[in-house]
Amino acid sequence: MKKNIFLTLLSISIFFISCSNKENISFQLKPELSKTLLVLDDALINLQIKDSTQTDFGSIKCPHCNILHTRAAEAVYPLTIGYKITNDNKYLHSAISLGNWLIELQEKDGSWKETPEEWTGTTTDQLLMLLLSYPILENHLSQSEKEKWQSSMKGAADYLTEVMSPEFASINYVATTTATLSAAYKLFNDEKYLNKAKSLAHRTISKMDEDGFIEGEGGRSLNNKYGVDLGYDMEMSLWGLGYYAKLTNDAMVNDYVKKALANHIYFVYPDGSLDNSWGIRSNKWTNFGSATSDGMQVLMALYKDENPIYANASKLNLEFLRKNIRDGIVSYGSLYWEIFDNPPCIYPTFAKAKNLAMAYELDNDQPSEIKNIPTQNKNWLKQFNTLNVTMVRTENIVSTITAYNYKDYEKVNKSKYMFRPAGGSISNLWIEDHGYLQAGSQTEYHRWEPMHFPEAENVKALTPRIELITKGDYFTNLFEFDARINSEKLSDNNFQITTNGELKNKKWEAVGIAYKLTHTFTSNSIIKNIELRYHDYSDTVYIVEPIIDYPNMDFKKLDANSVSIKSPNKNFEFILKEGDYEIIIGKDKENYWSPYPALRAYPIVVVIPPNQNGFINNVEFEIKIK
Repeated sequence: MKKNIFLTLLSISIFFISCSNKENISFQLKPELSKTLLVLDDALINLQIKDSTQTDFGSIKCPHCNILHTRAAEAVYPLTIGYKITNDNKYLHSAISLGNWLIELQEKDGSWKETPEEWTGTTTDQLLMLLLSYPILENHLSQSEKEKWQSSMKGAADYLTEVMSPEFASINYVATTTATLSAAYKLFNDEKYLNKAKSLAHRTISKMDEDGFIEGEGGRSLNNKYGVDLGYDMEMSLWGLGYYAKLTNDAMVNDYVKKALANHIYFVYPDGSLDNSWGIRSNKWTNFGSATSDGMQVLMALYKDENPIYANASKLNLEFLRKNIRDGIVSYGSLYWEIFDNPPCIYPTFAKAKNLAMAYELDNDQPSEIKNIPTQNKNWLKQFNTLNVTMVRTENIVSTITAYNYKDYEKVNKSKYMFRPAGGSISNLWIEDHGYLQAGSQTEYHRWEPMHFPEAENVKALTPRIELITKGDYFTNLFEFDARINSEKLSDNNFQITTNGELKNKKWEAVGIAYKLTHTFTSNSIIKNIELRYHDYSDTVYIVEPIIDYPNMDFKKLDANSVSIKSPNKNFEFILKEGDYEIIIGKDKENYWSPYPALRAYPIVVVIPPNQNGFINNVEFEIKIK
């Protein structure tokens, strides 16, 4: 008996020792950054024009767009760091020829156009990559090349000093320019660059709300830009400000960035995906970030010594990014290669490469402790009051519910920022050991920037929603940007988020049907209760619940009230709990897919006819993890 007790105590001791050691496991991020960087570098080199007799020698071809993107020349820095890592001259020659090609395309005012468009704000991105590359490449340039590079960089820096402001560009360009002009000051020692950088940095942090989210990515009101985008905050603006603060020792800006990052980090999901489902630029959300923003590794590298959770966030996101790469080309999302036959535009590839290159250089190569990011810790609810966005984490579920109330008053239904998920719907739903079960996409798909948005006809939104088509128009809670959202903790592992609003069209006009949408989260289920109030109009309403359809998933209607959802790792059941309503599955399923994020879904629809005996209808259903 005593022997058994001793062995039991010994086993328990070993278990706790092993758990304690596990918490203190450390890792080095720098080798992982370089490994992925070189994969992307090699893919870009394969697309480079290497024949020195050709006019566009050094440029990188985009097979998807059949364009020589001037912004692809930002790969000059990833290639330069590739050379620094490997000492292989193929990276050196590619970097120099690419930089030379870009310089030849510079406009007389010092800017570069973002071919095939006329926008010149991206000059800040191109210049920063040249500035960071030059000290490494300088000894390998001819005297003539040195003079051209220096003249080009000064011309671009002068241009940015003259034009850059929130009145000229979205806030991410302003924030990036603080880093660019700080780097220009470091190279050229011209005070005007430093002064402008400081002015822009302080203007940018003045546009942070109380939670640290930066206004300025959307449309204009009295010439002032408003609107928050999580992706561009984390993958552009915050690292721009942080890099500026590092070069200039601006403690105030550094403090603002650190406080902002403490809230932004909640949107990194346990698998490393970055949730930009609700942001105003979510039309280019790719699961791992945004298609044309740089990446979060730079920001994490700047602040990982402040808190080890940032190193872990960087590692997790890098691992998730790798799942979206094929033959060195970065896709638009988790199921891109299931949906599309051809590779995407190279923008995400060179953008993520420059991010990895900067992160590699900023990383101090010291081991980092593995410490949980917020979404890896369980049983909490967090409401971001400045955004009208709530996040919830139970034992097996992470979810984002958005009623973000930004409005582009100037353009209304013609605004690319006003087709994001809203109205209190789930815009992201993640399940342990499964991944995304639901996700948001454009409510109505548009190719806002033809260069970046693939053609996609008749696609339907992935976002769970309430909808009806009547009066020759489409009405949904997703177009409700005045919704009222409230969150509460019911018990240790039960949380409830309730949203009230009106079904509206894309002009924000109400049809006359109000809704109360309640999400209750438990350890293993999401219960949705929807109350419809027909105060000025009555018609059939549809509750649409698209379920992300990964390979080898199976959907089957078990009876009038339940649907079986099977996947390789997890099984689920959709159960109608209240209301005698029809469930339709799989109708128009071929249209439930999205270029951004590149996902497809299988629709489950509950049909709610008008109430003949009153003005209230109730429906309740549960999505249960089996």
